[in-house]
Amino acid sequence: MKLYNTLTRSKETFRPIRDGQAGIYSCGPTVYNYAHIGNLRAYLFMDWLRRGLTMAGYTLQSVMNITDVGHLTDDADDGEDKLAEAARERKLDPWEIARTVTEAFFRDLDALNIGRPETLCKATEHIPQMLEFVSALLRKGHAYETPDGIYFDIMSFPGYGKLSRLDLDAQQAGARVEVNPHKRHPADFALWKKAPPEHIMQWESPWGMGYPGWHIECSAMGLQYLGERFDIHTGGVDHIPVHHENEIAQSEALLGHPAVHVWMHGEFMLVDGGKMGKSLGNGYLLSDLQARGFAPMHFRFFCANAHYRNKLNFTWEGLGAAKTSYERLLAAIAQHKDGAARADTVKLDALHAEFAEAIFDDINIPKALGVLWGAARLPEKSRAAYDLIQEMDAALGLSLDAAPEPAEPEVLDADIEALIAKRQEARAARNFAEADRIRDELKNMGILLEDTKEGVKWKRN
Repeated sequence: MKLYNTLTRSKETFRPIRDGQAGIYSCGPTVYNYAHIGNLRAYLFMDWLRRGLTMAGYTLQSVMNITDVGHLTDDADDGEDKLAEAARERKLDPWEIARTVTEAFFRDLDALNIGRPETLCKATEHIPQMLEFVSALLRKGHAYETPDGIYFDIMSFPGYGKLSRLDLDAQQAGARVEVNPHKRHPADFALWKKAPPEHIMQWESPWGMGYPGWHIECSAMGLQYLGERFDIHTGGVDHIPVHHENEIAQSEALLGHPAVHVWMHGEFMLVDGGKMGKSLGNGYLLSDLQARGFAPMHFRFFCANAHYRNKLNFTWEGLGAAKTSYERLLAAIAQHKDGAARADTVKLDALHAEFAEAIFDDINIPKALGVLWGAARLPEKSRAAYDLIQEMDAALGLSLDAAPEPAEPEVLDADIEALIAKRQEARAARNFAEADRIRDELKNMGILLEDTKEGVKWKRN
């Protein structure tokens, strides 16, 4: 299996730390607001990676965090905690917001056939581990205290910037007046924030009451559940320049060696060619899609048609096309379920090998889906082909054992119906020239006519 490593900017043969096992850490949701479909695409990527590794024979040990404290509204450690801000604006308890949003998130995962990682961990339940991590960085000289918190000193870690390939000298030379004048470098990041008395979420620490920084959470919980070294860390491309860069710095500074072997990132989802976001009013929820008549599998199928490292442009028309294609795929597969034809085993074996090759080539789901279409369209309708497709679906998660929806009879526009009736009148009057003219007119409109014993029939061209 080959996987694209963001750190090296290349595909690499996957060599697990422990034979037959794959340790994965996936950045989970910040549960201050509901996950939109762009967020959910990241977890579809996580799921396809997990399914691909399982197909390759690995036993999974994967971890996903739930960020229920510490993610500030600004990546530069400025602003308010997102949970605290949501609680203040909605006049609700932050713990209740976190619980409600977390439950909704997992309902969306279940609806999309996204398997849950073996370990789910909440930030608020791992404060002692974070405090121990921060204290150790202070002792090693990689962190310093300011009036408002404990910060990581990026200049103490020579490798800072290697994931995002930042030019720190240019960044410092071009820095604006710092929001926090106590920071030694503009890119120094908070490990622990000291909380004012009115702050709604805070814990005791050696530096007074406070709360953790966002980045320390993932490093501490990754260490807790996967150890000092693990195989893969996943997230969105937006995590590369700040969150994951900071994870690398604090973890390697503490341990003295890399914690993660392969960094993998899913690309953005756009909306109508532009940015998607809750603040932009186009951060559609899965429930918004369902309200318009789309099933969760239609969205999963839509996402399956783009590689995880490519941007995916969401439009309602595109989702509609995915729905149509998915229903046609189900109909084609259903023909094999009770098929009695002799299977072409050579062809089926070749398709199986081609499918595995696509999955093992950096989780190439679009290519694998194309192979599956080839199996669905085999002229020999056999149970063996159906069973192969279901085996493929274990890696795709598209519920391809579902019965296709019965096709509804298509209704023609009134003007087209009138033309067909007019042609029938011309034929009855033996005015064949007029009948042929109307037939050609309808053909130019994309409607093909066939005269049968049962009457005239039509189909779209």
